[in-house]
Amino acid sequence: MNTTTETLLEFPCEFPLKIMGARHDEFAQTVLEVVLRHAPDFDGNTMEMRPSAKGNYLSLTCTVRATSKPQLDNLYRELSSHPMVKVVL
Repeated sequence: MNTTTETLLEFPCEFPLKIMGARHDEFAQTVLEVVLRHAPDFDGNTMEMRPSAKGNYLSLTCTVRATSKPQLDNLYRELSSHPMVKVVL
């Protein structure tokens, strides 16, 4: 059994991603550009933004229409390797 290709998700599906990083003027736009590379049908107007209690960090929630596990893997990989991004959940 190949566990690397197994997933409990059924595609296509709505998949929320929470992306956190330091609060920066270009953070949301940068994350949006990465998300759109992997999910071109994502509507940027649906991105939820929530600042941290002290305002130093920003949490973004992007719910994408995921069409495959490789699509999600590639999106997660690009987001988590970006220097502005601290955490992707």
